[in-house]
Amino acid sequence: MTSNHLAFIAGAFEHPTRKAIDKTVAQLHAESALGALADAGLTKEDVDGYFCAGDAPGLGGMSIAEYLNLNLTHTDSTETGGSSYLIHVGHAVQAIAQGKCKVALITLAGRPRADGATMAQATPRALLPPEESFERPYGPVIPALYAMAAKRHMYEYGTTSEQLAWIKVAASHHAQHNKHAMLRDVVSVEEVINSPIIADPIHRLDCCVVSDGGGAVIVVSPEVARDLGDRCVGIKAHAEAVKHLSGGYFDLTFTGAVVTGPKAFAEAGIVPTDIDYASIYDSFTITVLETVEDLGFCQKGKGGAFVADGNLISGVGKLPFNTDGGGLCNNHPTNRGGMTKVIEAVRQLRGEAHPNVQVNNCGLALVHGTGGAISTRMGSATLILERNDA
Repeated sequence: MTSNHLAFIAGAFEHPTRKAIDKTVAQLHAESALGALADAGLTKEDVDGYFCAGDAPGLGGMSIAEYLNLNLTHTDSTETGGSSYLIHVGHAVQAIAQGKCKVALITLAGRPRADGATMAQATPRALLPPEESFERPYGPVIPALYAMAAKRHMYEYGTTSEQLAWIKVAASHHAQHNKHAMLRDVVSVEEVINSPIIADPIHRLDCCVVSDGGGAVIVVSPEVARDLGDRCVGIKAHAEAVKHLSGGYFDLTFTGAVVTGPKAFAEAGIVPTDIDYASIYDSFTITVLETVEDLGFCQKGKGGAFVADGNLISGVGKLPFNTDGGGLCNNHPTNRGGMTKVIEAVRQLRGEAHPNVQVNNCGLALVHGTGGAISTRMGSATLILERNDA
């Protein structure tokens, strides 16, 4: 086992539910937790650290800790939307290194699909954010916010709808092998650009699915990992950042990955070309395009050409991505896709992805999560994970 990692991912579990009409959110958290523990070969009695975000009901970490009857010495409820769960992995590494816990459980769960949720839910007035009175009068909705970023990227760099469509095409090539994926049909570029416009230039097939479900991962100390066998995955680097409107001085064509990518690569002592597989948050196709550029896998403005060459398709391209189908085709539980990105990266490094999409000799994987919206305020987090015999 590689000895220079401060912590390891020992367990990972993706809830198979896509519409949870017979389960509560707490049940989804609990079932995901137990699934990850079983995968790690641990029990809930081993857990002494718990990490969750705003998807946890009630009093968040406290409520779920009681629901699971956990005996904790450390807890963290950092909230940065869909990037929260990558940040939790990084914070778990720090807590373990500081001796605050040895076995950290991280969970995600929700049921927006069963509850009929939309992308614009009402917020209690007392909890309204400070930007509310400046932005809400203009009626922003999530697809339109991403459409602004796509339109600007097209204007600045000549990116086309056909190039964006290749990202969905790649995701669909992978999703066809995932029996749990919501969208399993392989689609063509023409089908993507001929699907209805949701917010110009975003088409329906440029958008992620809305699903219920959840997932969990277990982060453990090197001492615990040593007793669990070689399925543990080393956590090589972690970086996080917040990008916001900066008082109006804001560029729609880049994401927080311009900060977290270089930091993570420097911490890991590697470069982008060393990465064998990438899990990249894919709320919309433009999210992937900008992130691929910002992480350094191609030059800024060249993302369209990069993805249009089929580089994201496993077995074909230079950067196989989201081999479970991602948020574009597989699932996007409670509109927070960071957790599932970590889980698929763990599968790849263990050699447990579907044989038709498994990356040969996968030794290094990058995971990137995005929270908020790339055209306003967003949280970004990047992880670099390593197969323990790499």
